[in-house]
Amino acid sequence: MLRTSKRGASIGTPGRTRHRPVAAARRTVATGVVAVAAACALGLGALPATADPGPDRAEAADVTGPDNPTPDPAPDPVPDPVLLGDAAPDGEPLPLERLFDNRGVSDDAHPGAADFDGRGDSFSAQELRAAGWTPGRTIAVDGAALRWPATAPGRPDNVLAAGQAVRLSGRGEALTFLVAGGGPGARTRDGAAGTGLVRYRDGSRSTYRLRAPDWRTGPLPTKLLGLPHRNTPDGRRAGTVRLYAVTVPVERGREVSSVTLPRAGREAGLHVFSLALRGPSNGWTGTWAASTSGYTTVGPWTDRTLRLVVHSSAGGPRARIRLENTFSPAPVRIGHATVALRGKGAATAGRAVPLAFGGRSGTELPAGAQQFSDPVGFRVPPDTDLLVSIHLPGTVRALPVHSYTSQTSYLSADGAGDRTGERGGEAYGTALPSWPLLTGVDVAGGPGSVVALGDSITDGERSTPGANRRWPDLLARRLRDQRDVPRFGVLNQGISGNRVVTDRYPGTGASSVLSGVSAEHRLERDVLAQTGARTVVVFEGVNDIRAGTTGDEVIATLKRIAATAHERGMRVAVATIAPCGGFFDCTDEAESYRVAVNRHIRAGLGLYDAVFDFDAAVRDPDRPDRMLPRFDGGDHLHPNDAGMRAFSEAIDLRELI
Repeated sequence: MLRTSKRGASIGTPGRTRHRPVAAARRTVATGVVAVAAACALGLGALPATADPGPDRAEAADVTGPDNPTPDPAPDPVPDPVLLGDAAPDGEPLPLERLFDNRGVSDDAHPGAADFDGRGDSFSAQELRAAGWTPGRTIAVDGAALRWPATAPGRPDNVLAAGQAVRLSGRGEALTFLVAGGGPGARTRDGAAGTGLVRYRDGSRSTYRLRAPDWRTGPLPTKLLGLPHRNTPDGRRAGTVRLYAVTVPVERGREVSSVTLPRAGREAGLHVFSLALRGPSNGWTGTWAASTSGYTTVGPWTDRTLRLVVHSSAGGPRARIRLENTFSPAPVRIGHATVALRGKGAATAGRAVPLAFGGRSGTELPAGAQQFSDPVGFRVPPDTDLLVSIHLPGTVRALPVHSYTSQTSYLSADGAGDRTGERGGEAYGTALPSWPLLTGVDVAGGPGSVVALGDSITDGERSTPGANRRWPDLLARRLRDQRDVPRFGVLNQGISGNRVVTDRYPGTGASSVLSGVSAEHRLERDVLAQTGARTVVVFEGVNDIRAGTTGDEVIATLKRIAATAHERGMRVAVATIAPCGGFFDCTDEAESYRVAVNRHIRAGLGLYDAVFDFDAAVRDPDRPDRMLPRFDGGDHLHPNDAGMRAFSEAIDLRELI
């Protein structure tokens, strides 16, 4: 039987399997999740806390945040002398920089002045500067404002974790570390790991597990920043060296007083450069989002303006955008940006409203970093096309993009200059099939957001282009047209070609492979750090089984995704894999894996808060390995508009809360 809302909208469907909710209480021992770069912004609605510089450090207050994002960097400061190992492990908490006991960065002219890994090697100050990572600069990652150490090359700039107590205050949704593994005792690409402690003002405490991948051999797809060389006592040596952002849970609502670093030991080499709390997203709802699917060559484009077409799910009286320089090895300069309601084509319906970044019309995004615009009084209606225009004043040859959009955006001519304020569309003569740089639009107010984590089906392949008939769009309309559950925003984090288990984007350099890193590896950036995220619907796996990944491997990864999301207090729903019989590589073996994964999902095993049976919604009862013809988009893998609607209607809205 269908259950109907007070307004008659269907909020239940046949074929849905309902399970008892999984307890969302966060575990006290939590596994750190490597957050791939670029992820999200300078906090989500509140100022994120950073390690307290302490009263004995004459520094200006760090006032970066979503309402006051990172300004352009000032000239590099000359630091005061810093004593090595200024506090004993488990002593009185001190600011992180007072604990620095390792020299990790050297000037290319004096490579022997630092020894990051106990073998005499170090990061290059010149290459860090070329990436936009200047001393003292804030690097915003996944909602946390990490501060790159304000020290000169050859001076102490990180701490080898050995149980030191770090002064940190504030409330947040998670705790992010800027780390790298490297020590004489390190033996594998797994790097260094250990268990640390978070203390709260009320006297309670929680533990966390922190792992720092090795700076030379750790996974490239999950790095925050990669540099092409390392400094050695004998000069520069080629080979990518990495820095990672790793995020762990904290107890929401409790005020943090200090963080004790793991007792990893100096030989293991767990290096901490910075740490910060991710601020809560109170007062904001994500209305649109897109995942970065890769970093690819463009143009080159010189002095051009992008006009990107996006579609709102929820409405609100104020708005802000999020820009991300994910996977990029270099900074990108933003000259100006505006937001407007869309008229026809590239023309606006009314005035294009200027956006600011920390009170300035433009900004620079360091490699791997993100930034929110300042909130602006611009009313966003629900279910409406918006135009976000971004002026790129310099020459760019590669950018992070979301590659498949099912939507045409626009680009001005080379040398056309800043056209962000124009109402007409005449200046935008080039069609643009991707979304570069822009990863989110938020609105003030609202109940928060539901995140759809998926592949090309979620991305809208074979739905009508420009009509916003992807299943997350249709889910947003169902939410808008009822009153029984909150009218959440819906954030589409589908990437064409994406997989649950394996990475597609290689993790370094410009690539034509634009299918992203795995669902597990992008979970932090694309789900947990999203504005107001309350529930995630995971609908992936068909690309894995078609590529030969076993059902057991997919199941194990789905379990880890659910466990991590639950540690952060999120509700987790999983959808069964839809049939793909008739597609060229949907073999009998792939079908056997699909059946096994779906059997696991339907059973629930106490792991998931809800299960939505997308398979049952579209399959042919006479040929269960295939979609019904009326739902088939023509290639037997991707559904058409009717199939997208069937997926949307297979979701019981009650199970989203």
